[in-house]
Amino acid sequence: MPLSDLTLAELNEFRPEVPEPADFDAFWADTLAEARAVPQQLSLTPIDGPVTQFEVEDLTFRGFGGDPVRAWVIRPRSAGRLPAVVEFVGYNGGRGLPAEHLDWASAGFVHVVMDTRGQGSGWGGGGATPDPHGSGPAFEGFMTRGIDDPRTYFYRRVFTDAVRLVEAVRTLDFVDADRVAVTGGSQGGGITLAVAGLLGGQVVGAMPDVPFLCHFRRSVELTPDRPFTEVTKYLSVHRDQVDAVFRTLSYFDGAVFASRATAPALFSVGLMDQIVLPSSVFAAYHRYGAAEKELAVYEFNGHEGGDMFHWQRQVEWLRERL
Repeated sequence: MPLSDLTLAELNEFRPEVPEPADFDAFWADTLAEARAVPQQLSLTPIDGPVTQFEVEDLTFRGFGGDPVRAWVIRPRSAGRLPAVVEFVGYNGGRGLPAEHLDWASAGFVHVVMDTRGQGSGWGGGGATPDPHGSGPAFEGFMTRGIDDPRTYFYRRVFTDAVRLVEAVRTLDFVDADRVAVTGGSQGGGITLAVAGLLGGQVVGAMPDVPFLCHFRRSVELTPDRPFTEVTKYLSVHRDQVDAVFRTLSYFDGAVFASRATAPALFSVGLMDQIVLPSSVFAAYHRYGAAEKELAVYEFNGHEGGDMFHWQRQVEWLRERL
């Protein structure tokens, strides 16, 4: 598997211009104000199953449009308020089964895993959250759903769900509200950047792994594998929609959200990644707004990045900041 992009020396100097809409902040302020106007309702139900050494709970919260969204809460059986890690999952994965998510709880954290609405049938243990909002014509997958307008784009709903979840987690009586971090790989890394940019100081750390959804123009033009090629295919049919599509995507670019983030961050990137171009990760990393940031580079890895090796580094990194 060869290097998929620029050399490391070139990546360290890669600081591209990333399109940013003039009304980006207003768009997201309005979106979140609309979501917050719906009173939050939390349902937390204990789950019996094979995992017996941790508390496992099924959380339902209100996301975009007041829609119910599911999440797992897996936490140590201990009294008092604990730090929490909110995780967002990769493309077309769901929250899966609780037994798939025992790592952070084993390290002493409350672990909250968000289901991604409408997804959960591509890998893992599945999802449990529908997306009740339709869209116009789209290519198979999720990258082009509602892409003709930022107000109808799929990721407007997903990013809003993620913000609402973090806000909800900070109110739980077993969570230390001042010690909530966010993380995720691939799509989950892109969602992590969105939350870090939208919530600022409400998170103590952001850990985006091989983050997807960054520097859309370069990614769509050069990435050889899906999901970015969903947009390529869509534009090969809708030839007159190029400007409109990239205008929509500019409201959801992880590199733009990164420039607004203030929490310390630990990124990761695989230099042989053919799903998320390393240059798109570096574009977001170089724009990341916090002075305290690190990027773990895995030279001979693809989209798996550092995998559990990197998770161990995340635990150490986060503990140092708590």
